[in-house]
Amino acid sequence: MTRDEHTSVSNQPEGLSAIAAEQPLFRGPSEGVEGTPAQPGSDGLEQLEGYRRPEYETLSAEVWTAPTAELRDIGEASFGPAHPVAETVHGPDDRVQVTNTTTYPWRAHASLLITAADNSRWIGTGWFIGPHTLATAGHVVHIKNSGVAGRDGWVKSIQVMPGRNGTALPYGSVTSTSFRSVTGWTDSGDENYDYGAIIIPTELGSTTGWFGFGAWPDADLLKVVGNISGYPGDKPPGTQWYDGRAVSSVNPLKVYYDIDTAGGQSGSAVYRMFNGGRYGIAVHAYGGATTNSGTRITRPVYDNLLAWTA
Repeated sequence: MTRDEHTSVSNQPEGLSAIAAEQPLFRGPSEGVEGTPAQPGSDGLEQLEGYRRPEYETLSAEVWTAPTAELRDIGEASFGPAHPVAETVHGPDDRVQVTNTTTYPWRAHASLLITAADNSRWIGTGWFIGPHTLATAGHVVHIKNSGVAGRDGWVKSIQVMPGRNGTALPYGSVTSTSFRSVTGWTDSGDENYDYGAIIIPTELGSTTGWFGFGAWPDADLLKVVGNISGYPGDKPPGTQWYDGRAVSSVNPLKVYYDIDTAGGQSGSAVYRMFNGGRYGIAVHAYGGATTNSGTRITRPVYDNLLAWTA
């Protein structure tokens, strides 16, 4: 019998099992209860002051500098500082800072401070998918093949800071020690199964709001614009940055896009506009020479994300 790489695993004794979902595979978003919601743009991009669609603009060349922050991207914990799959800025840096992080959807993104099993500390990004659940990359919650004694395995804790804006924490922070992922990542370290979840001990997501998520066929995904916002380590610490472009390509387990990201954005939502709402289509995790990529939300991924919000 072939092992199901999407088998749900937990660092807690009460592991959750996947549940089935009827078609269509959509779980709707919530905008929370505080603040004025930001409206999605008709072209599939966010309406963010200062952001201009890259393909419509002539952009001057910029020099992108590598992260210099003391706290490094959680991806380095598993793959090392020179790993070839680091998130990438391709050419001119099109990212724009989100200066008002207290409106939806920006407050539904969270800056993560991760403490590994060996007490080393790292940064990442997560996004609310329910009142007490954030989706993120598998390597955010479970470090694999680090080569460092005592570092591999479930991280010790994650401080979740929704809508963080530099030193300002408009929604405070909450620390989690309860995490989820799948055997394809925790056992095999396979990038095709690099996704997971953070379970927080409060219902903070009811205040920030959360994203929907869904599984779409190839033909649909190839027509949509992807959006990513998160907390990159090459920008001032704790600041949120956004970029968006059309999906470049897909395969059965991954989504590829030329959206600028940098280390620290591991675990960010790759989301689309649908019926006036925002729906995750992938979990951002990797980079490349010409495109970055995320773990695609397929039927098994959807089932697990839905189970983890229960």
